[in-house]
Amino acid sequence: MVTHKDLDVWKKSLDLAAHIYSLTSRFPKEELYGLTSQMRRAAVSIPSNISEGAARHSRKEFVQFLHVASGSVAELETQLVLASRMGLLPPNTSMAQVEEIRKMLLGLLRSLKKKSITHHSSPITPLL
Repeated sequence: MVTHKDLDVWKKSLDLAAHIYSLTSRFPKEELYGLTSQMRRAAVSIPSNISEGAARHSRKEFVQFLHVASGSVAELETQLVLASRMGLLPPNTSMAQVEEIRKMLLGLLRSLKKKSITHHSSPITPLL
C-alpha cells in the first residue's frame, strides 16, 4: 500500500523541519516565543499537512491539504528572510530546500489536478 511516507516531498520536508529546529536552536532566548516558535510551526506544518491530506480518502481533500502545505512553505520562506535581515541567519539560508519543496508540491498538485477523480482508490496510488 502506498502512503505519504513514499512521497519524496514528504521526506524532504521532514528533513527541512529537522534543519529548521537545528537552526533555531541557536537563536537568542528572547526569540523562543517569537520567530523560533513561528519558524518551527511553519516547518512542521509542511510534512504534517502532506501526511494528513494523503491519509484522507479523496483527491479533493488531498489537494486542499497540499495547498495548506504550500502556504506553510511561503510562511517559512518569509520567516527565513526576516531572520536573515535581523542578523540571526546568513542570507539565503535554507532557501534552496524551500524552493525545491515548493516546486515538488506544485508538481504534485498539478499531477493530482490532471488525473480524473476515482472513487475507491487511494488519492496517491496513481502517482507512483
